[in-house]
Amino acid sequence: MIPSHEHPFHGIYVATLTPFRADGTIDEPLLATHFRSFVGIPGIVGVLCNGHAGENFLLSREERRRVTEIAAEMIGHRHIIVSGVVAEATEEAARDAQDAAEAGADVVLVFPPFSWSLSQDTQMAVTHHRRIGEACGRPLMLYQAGASSAMAYGPEVLEALVQLPGVVGIKEGSWESNRYDQNRRLVQKAAPHVAMMASGDEHMLSCFVVGSDGSLVSLAVLMPREIVALDTAVRAGDLAGARALHARIQPLANAIYGRAPTGLATARLKACMALLGLWDNPLPRPPITALPEAEIAALRTALIEAGLIAEGKA
Repeated sequence: MIPSHEHPFHGIYVATLTPFRADGTIDEPLLATHFRSFVGIPGIVGVLCNGHAGENFLLSREERRRVTEIAAEMIGHRHIIVSGVVAEATEEAARDAQDAAEAGADVVLVFPPFSWSLSQDTQMAVTHHRRIGEACGRPLMLYQAGASSAMAYGPEVLEALVQLPGVVGIKEGSWESNRYDQNRRLVQKAAPHVAMMASGDEHMLSCFVVGSDGSLVSLAVLMPREIVALDTAVRAGDLAGARALHARIQPLANAIYGRAPTGLATARLKACMALLGLWDNPLPRPPITALPEAEIAALRTALIEAGLIAEGKA
């Protein structure tokens, strides 16, 4: 549900995970519980389902649609449902976006095709996003990839994309504070109505201080209240409070996203769900693999430092 106030898309969104049973199928009851767990948390305005953390690219078309349906059924009456789309072919992405809209998504977040790490240009990006917007009839959010990635949009591409009809926000994951600030300034000038949402899980404090309209982050599956509180403290000018929250959040963010290979971030998040006693099966879908015991131990330590596990119970 999109609210009717002046800045309806601003705020903190949880980028959700997709739980699987031992046989590899989606655990739909647990997924429903996962979505419902965020309903009562003040400051959480919505979820991003079918994002990278939700293993979108490893799900079938039917599974992606079902994930969006469950999100809409569970929390769509109170929260904004953002559904991610990633596909190499524009028509496939448009079809998936239409599926998401029919399943109850309020917004479609368009991830750049993975092949764009080899080559992309402004016309390719504009053509891809415009067609998706036409197909789904929903507001669009963009995804700005890490600054070190060839998938990241350069200034000319980003300026063209934010001026497309229907674009309402950016999941800004440059993963570098200065690049985030440069992109934010560009968007403020080219399309000030587009929400610039600092979404680098390791860089939230610095980007929130620079200025942000919200965030779509997977770390919020573990620390939703703390991330909302961090955003609130920064907006209130409470730097001491923000630093105290950062001291709890950052070690866990580093343990999940700051270790190579970064592609195991979802596996680490799922392992944390198991360590917290929330999920029985933390396994992602192949080719992503289970974590070694040494990494599980490091995550347990980070959860203790974050105050999510009592030290005596670890």
